[in-house]
Amino acid sequence: MAGFSHLDSGTPEALWRDELGRRRLPSFDLDFDLLVVVAAHPDDETLGAGGLLNRASRMGARVVVVIATDGEASHPDSPSHDRTTLARRRREEVRQAVAMLAPEAEVAFLGLPDGGLDRAAASLRESLVALFDRHGEIDPRRVLVAVPWAGDRHRDHRIAAEVARGVAAERRLKLLEYPIWGWHWATPVDLPWDRMVALALTTEERQSKREALACHITQIAPLSEQPGDELLLHAGMQEHFDRDREIFVTAPADRPSRQSLDAQWFDEFYRRNGDDPWGFETRWYEQRKRAVLMAALPTAQLGRVFEIGCATGLLTAELADRAHEVIAMDAATPAVVAARRRLAHRRNVSVRQGSVPGDWPDGRFDTIVLSEVGYYLSPSDLERTITLIEASLADDGCLVACHWRHPVADYPQTGDAVHEALQGVPTWEAVSRHVEHDFLLDVFARGPVRSVAEREGLV
Repeated sequence: MAGFSHLDSGTPEALWRDELGRRRLPSFDLDFDLLVVVAAHPDDETLGAGGLLNRASRMGARVVVVIATDGEASHPDSPSHDRTTLARRRREEVRQAVAMLAPEAEVAFLGLPDGGLDRAAASLRESLVALFDRHGEIDPRRVLVAVPWAGDRHRDHRIAAEVARGVAAERRLKLLEYPIWGWHWATPVDLPWDRMVALALTTEERQSKREALACHITQIAPLSEQPGDELLLHAGMQEHFDRDREIFVTAPADRPSRQSLDAQWFDEFYRRNGDDPWGFETRWYEQRKRAVLMAALPTAQLGRVFEIGCATGLLTAELADRAHEVIAMDAATPAVVAARRRLAHRRNVSVRQGSVPGDWPDGRFDTIVLSEVGYYLSPSDLERTITLIEASLADDGCLVACHWRHPVADYPQTGDAVHEALQGVPTWEAVSRHVEHDFLLDVFARGPVRSVAEREGLV
Protein backbone atom coordinates (compact mmCIF):
# COMPACT_ATOMS: atom_id res chain seq x y z
CA MET A 1 0.00 0.00 0.00
CA ALA A 2 1.41 3.40 -0.94
CA GLY A 3 0.41 6.92 -1.70
CA PHE A 4 -1.32 7.26 -5.05
CA SER A 5 -2.14 9.64 -7.84
CA HIS A 6 -5.24 9.48 -10.01
CA LEU A 7 -2.82 9.55 -12.94
CA ASP A 8 -1.33 6.19 -11.94
CA SER A 9 -2.47 3.19 -13.95
CA GLY A 10 -3.50 1.60 -10.67
CA THR A 11 -4.37 -1.99 -9.84
CA PRO A 12 -5.82 -3.67 -12.94
CA GLU A 13 -9.43 -4.76 -12.77
CA ALA A 14 -8.40 -8.22 -13.99
CA LEU A 15 -6.62 -8.78 -10.66
CA TRP A 16 -9.74 -7.78 -8.71
CA ARG A 17 -11.94 -9.90 -10.96
CA ASP A 18 -9.78 -12.95 -10.22
CA GLU A 19 -9.70 -12.20 -6.50
CA LEU A 20 -13.44 -11.62 -6.25
CA GLY A 21 -14.02 -14.78 -8.22
CA ARG A 22 -12.15 -16.76 -5.56
CA ARG A 23 -14.08 -15.21 -2.69
CA ARG A 24 -17.70 -15.90 -1.83
CA LEU A 25 -18.63 -12.62 -0.24
CA PRO A 26 -21.93 -12.74 1.64
CA SER A 27 -24.88 -10.56 0.68
CA PHE A 28 -26.43 -8.13 3.15
CA ASP A 29 -29.88 -7.32 4.47
CA LEU A 30 -31.90 -5.31 1.94
CA ASP A 31 -34.91 -4.99 4.23
CA PHE A 32 -34.91 -1.21 4.76
CA ASP A 33 -37.35 1.67 4.34
CA LEU A 34 -34.81 4.51 4.15
CA LEU A 35 -31.47 4.54 2.34
CA VAL A 36 -29.12 7.44 3.02
CA VAL A 37 -26.06 7.54 0.76
CA VAL A 38 -23.40 9.98 1.91
CA ALA A 39 -20.91 11.12 -0.75
CA ALA A 40 -17.79 13.07 0.15
CA HIS A 41 -17.68 14.38 -3.43
CA PRO A 42 -20.02 14.36 -6.42
CA ASP A 43 -19.71 11.00 -8.23
CA ASP A 44 -18.89 8.98 -5.07
CA GLU A 45 -22.56 8.04 -4.83
CA THR A 46 -22.60 6.70 -8.41
CA LEU A 47 -19.25 4.93 -8.37
CA GLY A 48 -19.60 3.23 -5.02
CA ALA A 49 -23.35 2.81 -4.48
CA GLY A 50 -25.08 3.46 -7.80
CA GLY A 51 -26.43 -0.08 -7.98
CA LEU A 52 -27.65 0.10 -4.38
CA LEU A 53 -29.40 3.39 -5.12
CA ASN A 54 -31.11 1.87 -8.12
CA ARG A 55 -32.13 -1.22 -6.15
CA ALA A 56 -33.59 0.94 -3.35
CA SER A 57 -35.56 2.97 -5.86
CA ARG A 58 -36.95 -0.18 -7.50
CA MET A 59 -37.90 -1.50 -4.04
CA GLY A 60 -39.88 1.66 -3.30
CA ALA A 61 -37.69 2.72 -0.37
CA ARG A 62 -37.22 6.35 0.54
CA VAL A 63 -33.81 7.55 -0.72
CA VAL A 64 -31.69 10.52 0.36
CA VAL A 65 -28.32 11.35 -1.20
CA VAL A 66 -26.09 13.69 0.83
CA ILE A 67 -23.29 15.40 -1.12
CA ALA A 68 -20.87 16.77 1.49
CA THR A 69 -18.67 18.87 -0.82
CA ASP A 70 -19.12 20.17 -4.34
CA GLY A 71 -15.84 18.65 -5.53
CA GLU A 72 -14.60 22.08 -6.51
CA ALA A 73 -10.95 21.10 -5.92
CA SER A 74 -10.86 18.21 -8.39
CA HIS A 75 -8.87 20.27 -10.92
CA PRO A 76 -6.81 22.72 -8.83
CA ASP A 77 -4.69 23.85 -11.80
CA SER A 78 -7.49 24.17 -14.33
CA PRO A 79 -7.03 27.14 -16.67
CA SER A 80 -10.63 26.91 -17.90
CA HIS A 81 -12.71 26.38 -14.74
CA ASP A 82 -12.53 28.28 -11.48
CA ARG A 83 -13.84 26.58 -8.33
CA THR A 84 -17.24 28.22 -8.49
CA THR A 85 -17.81 27.11 -12.09
CA LEU A 86 -16.62 23.58 -11.38
CA ALA A 87 -18.81 23.32 -8.28
CA ARG A 88 -21.85 24.40 -10.25
CA ARG A 89 -21.16 21.87 -13.01
CA ARG A 90 -20.61 19.03 -10.57
CA ARG A 91 -23.84 19.74 -8.71
CA GLU A 92 -25.76 19.53 -11.97
CA GLU A 93 -23.98 16.27 -12.83
CA VAL A 94 -25.08 14.76 -9.51
CA ARG A 95 -28.68 15.80 -10.09
CA GLN A 96 -28.66 14.12 -13.49
CA ALA A 97 -26.90 10.98 -12.23
CA VAL A 98 -29.21 10.49 -9.25
CA ALA A 99 -32.23 11.05 -11.48
CA MET A 100 -30.99 8.08 -13.55
CA LEU A 101 -30.55 5.89 -10.48
CA ALA A 102 -33.34 6.92 -8.11
CA PRO A 103 -35.71 9.43 -9.72
CA GLU A 104 -37.62 10.17 -6.50
CA ALA A 105 -34.53 10.63 -4.34
CA GLU A 106 -33.89 13.75 -2.28
CA VAL A 107 -30.47 15.26 -2.99
CA ALA A 108 -28.94 17.39 -0.23
CA PHE A 109 -25.93 19.57 -1.08
CA LEU A 110 -24.01 20.64 2.02
CA GLY A 111 -21.40 22.79 0.25
CA LEU A 112 -18.60 21.89 2.69
CA PRO A 113 -14.99 22.53 1.58
CA ASP A 114 -13.52 20.00 -0.82
CA GLY A 115 -10.37 18.64 0.78
CA GLY A 116 -11.35 20.21 4.12
CA LEU A 117 -13.91 17.91 5.70
CA ASP A 118 -11.62 17.58 8.70
CA ARG A 119 -12.35 21.25 9.42
CA ALA A 120 -16.06 20.80 8.74
CA ALA A 121 -16.73 17.50 10.52
CA ALA A 122 -19.02 19.19 13.04
CA SER A 123 -21.12 20.69 10.25
CA LEU A 124 -21.37 17.31 8.53
CA ARG A 125 -22.47 15.70 11.77
CA GLU A 126 -25.10 18.39 12.39
CA SER A 127 -26.50 17.88 8.90
CA LEU A 128 -26.74 14.12 9.31
CA VAL A 129 -28.36 14.42 12.73
CA ALA A 130 -30.91 16.88 11.33
CA LEU A 131 -31.62 14.56 8.41
CA PHE A 132 -32.35 11.59 10.65
CA ASP A 133 -34.45 13.79 12.94
CA ARG A 134 -36.59 14.71 9.90
CA HIS A 135 -37.12 11.03 9.19
CA GLY A 136 -37.59 10.10 12.82
CA GLU A 137 -40.83 8.26 12.17
CA ILE A 138 -38.89 5.44 10.46
CA ASP A 139 -37.81 2.57 12.67
CA PRO A 140 -33.99 2.88 13.04
CA ARG A 141 -33.70 -0.84 12.35
CA ARG A 142 -35.06 -0.16 8.86
CA VAL A 143 -32.54 2.53 7.95
CA LEU A 144 -29.39 1.84 5.93
CA VAL A 145 -26.54 4.34 5.62
CA ALA A 146 -23.83 4.03 2.94
CA VAL A 147 -20.69 6.16 3.06
CA PRO A 148 -17.19 6.07 1.50
CA TRP A 149 -14.79 3.59 3.05
CA ALA A 150 -12.68 4.98 5.88
CA GLY A 151 -9.62 3.18 4.53
CA ASP A 152 -9.82 4.73 1.06
CA ARG A 153 -6.67 6.84 1.65
CA HIS A 154 -8.55 10.05 1.02
CA ARG A 155 -8.95 12.39 3.97
CA ASP A 156 -12.46 13.49 3.04
CA HIS A 157 -13.57 9.87 2.68
CA ARG A 158 -12.12 9.02 6.08
CA ILE A 159 -13.81 11.95 7.79
CA ALA A 160 -17.15 11.23 6.13
CA ALA A 161 -16.94 7.62 7.29
CA GLU A 162 -15.97 8.48 10.86
CA VAL A 163 -18.75 11.05 11.21
CA ALA A 164 -21.36 8.74 9.71
CA ARG A 165 -20.14 5.85 11.85
CA GLY A 166 -20.59 7.94 14.98
CA VAL A 167 -24.11 9.07 14.11
CA ALA A 168 -25.13 5.58 13.01
CA ALA A 169 -23.78 4.03 16.21
CA GLU A 170 -25.66 6.52 18.37
CA ARG A 171 -28.93 5.81 16.56
CA ARG A 172 -28.40 2.09 16.00
CA LEU A 173 -28.56 2.42 12.22
CA LYS A 174 -27.09 -0.11 9.80
CA LEU A 175 -24.04 1.24 8.00
CA LEU A 176 -21.98 0.13 5.00
CA GLU A 177 -18.85 1.72 3.53
CA TYR A 178 -18.05 1.63 -0.17
CA PRO A 179 -14.45 1.63 -1.44
CA ILE A 180 -13.60 3.93 -4.34
CA TRP A 181 -9.91 4.79 -4.46
CA GLY A 182 -9.08 1.55 -2.66
CA TRP A 183 -9.67 -0.33 -5.90
CA HIS A 184 -7.08 1.94 -7.52
CA TRP A 185 -4.17 1.84 -5.07
CA ALA A 186 -4.74 -1.34 -3.07
CA THR A 187 -3.87 -4.97 -3.65
CA PRO A 188 -5.91 -7.83 -2.17
CA VAL A 189 -3.83 -7.98 1.02
CA ASP A 190 -4.87 -4.41 1.88
CA LEU A 191 -8.61 -4.99 2.12
CA PRO A 192 -10.62 -6.13 5.18
CA TRP A 193 -12.19 -9.18 3.51
CA ASP A 194 -13.69 -10.45 6.74
CA ARG A 195 -15.95 -7.38 6.81
CA MET A 196 -16.81 -7.21 3.11
CA VAL A 197 -20.23 -7.96 1.59
CA ALA A 198 -21.61 -7.83 -1.93
CA LEU A 199 -24.73 -6.75 -3.80
CA ALA A 200 -25.30 -8.70 -7.02
CA LEU A 201 -26.57 -6.31 -9.72
CA THR A 202 -29.10 -7.06 -12.40
CA THR A 203 -28.49 -6.18 -16.03
CA GLU A 204 -30.87 -3.23 -15.69
CA GLU A 205 -29.09 -1.94 -12.58
CA ARG A 206 -25.68 -2.13 -14.26
CA GLN A 207 -27.01 -0.21 -17.24
CA SER A 208 -28.53 2.47 -15.00
CA LYS A 209 -25.20 2.82 -13.24
CA ARG A 210 -23.35 3.19 -16.57
CA GLU A 211 -25.78 5.91 -17.68
CA ALA A 212 -25.40 7.69 -14.33
CA LEU A 213 -21.60 7.61 -14.51
CA ALA A 214 -21.79 9.10 -18.01
CA CYS A 215 -23.41 12.18 -16.42
CA HIS A 216 -20.22 12.98 -14.48
CA ILE A 217 -18.53 14.48 -17.52
CA THR A 218 -16.07 16.63 -15.57
CA GLN A 219 -14.55 13.45 -14.10
CA ILE A 220 -14.61 10.99 -17.00
CA ALA A 221 -13.45 13.38 -19.73
CA PRO A 222 -10.91 16.23 -19.84
CA LEU A 223 -12.27 19.70 -19.10
CA SER A 224 -10.24 20.87 -22.09
CA GLU A 225 -7.07 19.96 -23.93
CA GLN A 226 -5.00 22.34 -21.79
CA PRO A 227 -2.64 21.17 -19.02
CA GLY A 228 -4.48 21.06 -15.70
CA ASP A 229 -7.74 19.94 -17.31
CA GLU A 230 -6.92 16.23 -17.58
CA LEU A 231 -9.58 13.64 -16.84
CA LEU A 232 -9.79 12.35 -13.27
CA LEU A 233 -11.17 8.86 -13.81
CA HIS A 234 -9.33 7.08 -16.59
CA ALA A 235 -10.77 3.99 -18.28
CA GLY A 236 -8.92 1.60 -15.98
CA MET A 237 -10.36 3.31 -12.91
CA GLN A 238 -13.87 3.34 -14.35
CA GLU A 239 -13.64 -0.37 -15.05
CA HIS A 240 -13.71 -1.10 -11.30
CA PHE A 241 -17.27 0.21 -11.17
CA ASP A 242 -18.70 -1.74 -14.09
CA ARG A 243 -18.81 -5.03 -12.23
CA ASP A 244 -21.81 -7.28 -11.84
CA ARG A 245 -21.77 -6.58 -8.12
CA GLU A 246 -21.02 -3.75 -5.74
CA ILE A 247 -18.73 -4.37 -2.79
CA PHE A 248 -19.20 -2.82 0.63
CA VAL A 249 -17.35 -2.93 3.93
CA THR A 250 -19.38 -3.44 7.08
CA ALA A 251 -18.60 -1.16 10.01
CA PRO A 252 -16.19 -2.33 12.71
CA ALA A 253 -17.91 -4.16 15.55
CA ASP A 254 -19.90 -1.83 17.74
CA ARG A 255 -18.15 -1.09 21.01
CA PRO A 256 -20.02 -0.65 24.31
CA SER A 257 -18.16 2.56 25.09
CA ARG A 258 -17.18 5.22 22.56
CA GLN A 259 -15.40 7.53 25.03
CA SER A 260 -11.64 7.54 25.47
CA LEU A 261 -10.39 5.74 28.56
CA ASP A 262 -8.98 8.28 31.02
CA ALA A 263 -6.14 8.27 33.54
CA GLN A 264 -8.46 7.20 36.33
CA TRP A 265 -9.37 4.04 34.39
CA PHE A 266 -5.68 3.13 33.97
CA ASP A 267 -4.80 3.90 37.60
CA GLU A 268 -7.65 1.66 38.74
CA PHE A 269 -6.55 -1.07 36.32
CA TYR A 270 -3.05 -1.05 37.82
CA ARG A 271 -4.50 -1.06 41.33
CA ARG A 272 -6.61 -4.15 40.61
CA ASN A 273 -4.04 -6.07 38.56
CA GLY A 274 -0.65 -5.23 40.01
CA ASP A 275 2.50 -3.51 38.77
CA ASP A 276 2.64 -5.37 35.44
CA PRO A 277 -1.01 -5.93 34.47
CA TRP A 278 -0.32 -6.74 30.80
CA GLY A 279 2.71 -8.94 31.42
CA PHE A 280 5.15 -6.63 29.64
CA GLU A 281 7.96 -7.72 31.96
CA THR A 282 7.35 -11.48 31.86
CA ARG A 283 5.67 -12.63 28.65
CA TRP A 284 7.64 -13.92 25.66
CA TYR A 285 4.78 -12.62 23.49
CA GLU A 286 5.57 -9.05 24.58
CA GLN A 287 9.33 -9.49 24.29
CA ARG A 288 8.98 -10.86 20.75
CA LYS A 289 6.56 -8.11 19.72
CA ARG A 290 8.99 -5.42 20.88
CA ALA A 291 11.72 -7.08 18.82
CA VAL A 292 9.48 -7.12 15.74
CA LEU A 293 8.63 -3.44 16.23
CA MET A 294 12.24 -2.38 16.67
CA ALA A 295 13.31 -4.40 13.60
CA ALA A 296 10.56 -2.76 11.52
CA LEU A 297 11.90 0.78 12.08
CA PRO A 298 13.60 1.72 8.80
CA THR A 299 16.53 3.74 10.18
CA ALA A 300 19.27 2.87 12.63
CA GLN A 301 19.20 6.37 14.12
CA LEU A 302 15.69 7.36 15.20
CA GLY A 303 16.39 11.02 15.93
CA ARG A 304 13.81 12.74 18.11
CA VAL A 305 11.20 10.21 19.29
CA PHE A 306 7.75 10.58 20.82
CA GLU A 307 6.43 7.39 22.38
CA ILE A 308 2.70 7.51 23.10
CA GLY A 309 1.81 5.22 25.98
CA CYS A 310 5.20 4.13 27.29
CA ALA A 311 3.84 1.95 30.15
CA THR A 312 6.75 0.91 32.39
CA GLY A 313 9.43 1.92 29.87
CA LEU A 314 10.64 -1.38 28.43
CA LEU A 315 10.23 -0.31 24.81
CA THR A 316 11.39 3.20 25.75
CA ALA A 317 14.78 1.84 26.78
CA GLU A 318 15.25 0.15 23.41
CA LEU A 319 14.18 3.30 21.56
CA ALA A 320 16.63 5.35 23.60
CA ASP A 321 19.52 3.16 22.42
CA ARG A 322 18.89 4.42 18.86
CA ALA A 323 17.63 7.98 19.52
CA HIS A 324 19.18 11.26 20.49
CA GLU A 325 16.03 12.21 22.44
CA VAL A 326 12.92 10.32 23.58
CA ILE A 327 9.80 11.91 25.03
CA ALA A 328 7.81 9.08 26.60
CA MET A 329 4.26 9.65 27.86
CA ASP A 330 1.72 7.61 29.78
CA ALA A 331 -1.57 8.42 31.48
CA ALA A 332 -1.22 6.04 34.42
CA THR A 333 0.57 7.21 37.55
CA PRO A 334 2.00 3.75 38.42
CA ALA A 335 3.36 3.36 34.89
CA VAL A 336 5.04 6.78 34.95
CA VAL A 337 6.63 6.06 38.35
CA ALA A 338 7.99 2.71 37.11
CA ALA A 339 9.24 4.17 33.81
CA ARG A 340 11.03 7.04 35.56
CA ARG A 341 12.70 4.57 37.90
CA ARG A 342 13.79 2.33 35.04
CA LEU A 343 15.06 5.19 32.87
CA ALA A 344 16.51 7.54 35.51
CA HIS A 345 20.05 7.03 34.20
CA ARG A 346 19.06 7.82 30.58
CA ARG A 347 19.87 11.46 29.98
CA ASN A 348 18.19 11.43 26.57
CA VAL A 349 14.80 10.31 27.96
CA SER A 350 12.03 12.44 29.44
CA VAL A 351 9.04 10.58 30.95
CA ARG A 352 5.89 12.67 31.17
CA GLN A 353 2.48 11.96 32.59
CA GLY A 354 -0.32 12.79 30.17
CA SER A 355 -2.54 11.48 27.41
CA VAL A 356 -3.21 12.22 23.78
CA PRO A 357 -4.52 14.20 22.11
CA GLY A 358 -4.80 16.68 25.00
CA ASP A 359 -1.18 16.70 26.24
CA TRP A 360 0.62 16.62 22.90
CA PRO A 361 4.24 17.87 23.24
CA ASP A 362 5.75 20.72 21.25
CA GLY A 363 8.09 20.35 18.31
CA ARG A 364 8.55 17.91 15.46
CA PHE A 365 9.57 14.27 15.69
CA ASP A 366 11.58 11.96 13.48
CA THR A 367 9.86 8.90 14.94
CA ILE A 368 6.44 8.59 16.58
CA VAL A 369 5.45 5.34 18.29
CA LEU A 370 1.77 4.50 18.74
CA SER A 371 1.92 1.04 20.28
CA GLU A 372 -1.05 -0.55 22.07
CA VAL A 373 -2.70 2.82 22.64
CA GLY A 374 -5.01 3.71 19.74
CA TYR A 375 -7.89 1.46 20.77
CA TYR A 376 -8.16 3.33 24.07
CA LEU A 377 -9.18 6.45 22.13
CA SER A 378 -12.65 7.37 20.94
CA PRO A 379 -13.00 7.79 17.17
CA SER A 380 -12.93 11.59 17.53
CA ASP A 381 -9.86 11.54 19.80
CA LEU A 382 -8.11 9.16 17.41
CA GLU A 383 -8.89 11.53 14.55
CA ARG A 384 -7.43 14.47 16.52
CA THR A 385 -4.37 12.38 17.33
CA ILE A 386 -3.87 11.51 13.66
CA THR A 387 -4.07 15.22 12.82
CA LEU A 388 -1.41 15.99 15.46
CA ILE A 389 0.83 13.21 14.14
CA GLU A 390 0.52 14.65 10.62
CA ALA A 391 1.50 18.09 11.90
CA SER A 392 4.37 16.87 14.09
CA LEU A 393 6.05 14.25 11.93
CA ALA A 394 9.28 15.43 10.32
CA ASP A 395 9.48 15.39 6.53
CA ASP A 396 11.59 12.23 6.50
CA GLY A 397 10.09 10.85 9.70
CA CYS A 398 8.10 7.69 10.35
CA LEU A 399 5.16 6.53 12.45
CA VAL A 400 5.12 2.99 13.80
CA ALA A 401 1.79 1.62 15.02
CA CYS A 402 1.28 -1.75 16.69
CA HIS A 403 -1.98 -3.05 18.20
CA TRP A 404 -3.61 -6.17 19.63
CA ARG A 405 -6.31 -7.43 17.26
CA HIS A 406 -8.68 -9.25 19.60
CA PRO A 407 -11.66 -7.23 20.87
CA VAL A 408 -11.68 -6.12 24.51
CA ALA A 409 -15.05 -5.21 26.00
CA ASP A 410 -13.93 -2.03 27.75
CA TYR A 411 -12.03 -0.53 24.80
CA PRO A 412 -13.74 2.08 22.60
CA GLN A 413 -12.22 0.61 19.42
CA THR A 414 -10.46 -2.45 18.05
CA GLY A 415 -6.87 -2.56 16.86
CA ASP A 416 -8.07 -3.30 13.33
CA ALA A 417 -10.24 -0.15 13.35
CA VAL A 418 -7.27 1.94 14.51
CA HIS A 419 -5.05 0.69 11.69
CA GLU A 420 -7.80 1.17 9.14
CA ALA A 421 -8.00 4.84 10.19
CA LEU A 422 -4.21 5.19 9.95
CA GLN A 423 -4.14 3.56 6.52
CA GLY A 424 -6.68 6.11 5.33
CA VAL A 425 -4.26 9.05 5.72
CA PRO A 426 -3.44 10.03 2.13
CA THR A 427 -0.20 11.87 2.94
CA TRP A 428 1.45 8.74 4.38
CA GLU A 429 2.97 5.84 2.52
CA ALA A 430 3.45 2.38 3.97
CA VAL A 431 7.07 1.45 4.64
CA SER A 432 6.13 -2.01 5.88
CA ARG A 433 3.22 -4.03 7.21
CA HIS A 434 3.30 -7.03 9.52
CA VAL A 435 0.07 -8.99 10.04
CA GLU A 436 -0.46 -11.74 12.59
CA HIS A 437 -3.54 -13.30 14.11
CA ASP A 438 -2.83 -11.44 17.35
CA PHE A 439 -1.43 -8.06 16.31
CA LEU A 440 -0.93 -5.63 13.45
CA LEU A 441 2.21 -3.57 12.91
CA ASP A 442 2.38 -0.77 10.33
CA VAL A 443 5.20 1.67 9.61
CA PHE A 444 4.25 4.84 7.72
CA ALA A 445 6.30 7.70 6.33
CA ARG A 446 5.73 10.76 4.22
CA GLY A 447 6.27 9.95 0.56
CA PRO A 448 8.25 9.30 -1.44
CA VAL A 449 9.41 6.45 0.75
CA ARG A 450 13.00 5.28 0.58
CA SER A 451 13.55 1.60 1.31
CA VAL A 452 16.14 0.45 3.82
CA ALA A 453 18.35 -0.73 0.95
CA GLU A 454 18.05 2.68 -0.71
CA ARG A 455 18.96 4.40 2.54
CA GLU A 456 22.01 2.14 2.82
CA GLY A 457 23.07 2.82 -0.76
CA LEU A 458 22.61 -0.80 -1.82
CA VAL A 459 20.34 0.08 -4.76
